[in-house]
Amino acid sequence: MFQMLTAAAEDPSTTVPESSTPGLWEIIRQIGIDFVQNTGVAIVRTIAFFILGLIIIKIVQAITRSATLRSSKLDNSAASFVISVVTVILYVILIIVLVTSLGFSTAGIIAGFSAVALAIALALKDSLGSLANGVIIIFTKPFKKGDYVQINEYDGLVQDIRLFNTKILTYSNEEIIIPNSEILSTKLINYSAMPLRRVVIDVPVPYDCDTSKVKDIIQKCLSDYKYTVKTPAPSVILKAYEESALLFSARAWTPNENYWDTLYDLYENILNRLKENKIYIPFNRLDVQLLHEQDKADNISISKNITVKKNINTSKKPNKENKNGH
Repeated sequence: MFQMLTAAAEDPSTTVPESSTPGLWEIIRQIGIDFVQNTGVAIVRTIAFFILGLIIIKIVQAITRSATLRSSKLDNSAASFVISVVTVILYVILIIVLVTSLGFSTAGIIAGFSAVALAIALALKDSLGSLANGVIIIFTKPFKKGDYVQINEYDGLVQDIRLFNTKILTYSNEEIIIPNSEILSTKLINYSAMPLRRVVIDVPVPYDCDTSKVKDIIQKCLSDYKYTVKTPAPSVILKAYEESALLFSARAWTPNENYWDTLYDLYENILNRLKENKIYIPFNRLDVQLLHEQDKADNISISKNITVKKNINTSKKPNKENKNGH
């Protein structure tokens, strides 16, 4: 038996067939099968979900943008905010779907995210307050972009309404950034809220003027101006008796966009019209009397004589204590 095995080992014709050992192709094929059956399916599925999710997000964004921009109840700031919120929500949902598709547990991720969100909320409570106020401003719309407003001591045109602050541009071309938390907690005046705005000009005139004539002159000046409206009609009233003048109040309504032109033009027109009718704006006068050198010397000598007489009278006054003593 041993001789037969030895002979078989020495015989080159007795070799192991090639099919009994796995080749390179078979190894790659086996790795591919294992990959597909285990991790590969999850990765391919995740990639497919990712591509499909991006397509769905783009479609939803386009629908939301079209719906919000066509809505008459939402301005551009509110529409942009709604689009941003919808986009963030869709991306969060996509991330959760991708993590689940890879086989990870979402419970731990959500718990960790909640803890981080709570810490951020506590650290940024003031900023989150401004964010909430920004949302309120966008949807309640106490003012909009382009309005002329006054907030505290600042006034100007609203340039941009953001989630955390509002940008105002003054007429001196100064940019002012106001946190939204301060805007809703203080006094706010929106001068652009109504289509018409009233111009009020106080006009002082001398006491010896005819009040009826003054009213007619100012009334005609208001009515003839190009930007004043007929309804409500302009009016002129005697407002007060000042120390050196009668104070008339001229009142006229004008479109909001023409307010400043109307105000300054009427100041000039009223003054010129009164001057044409020989009525001048009174002002306080100071009378100064100049004394010559001789008058100054006489005044000084008179004051000295008065002082000397007072001193003499004082010295001649009896001493009450000495009198009682005797």
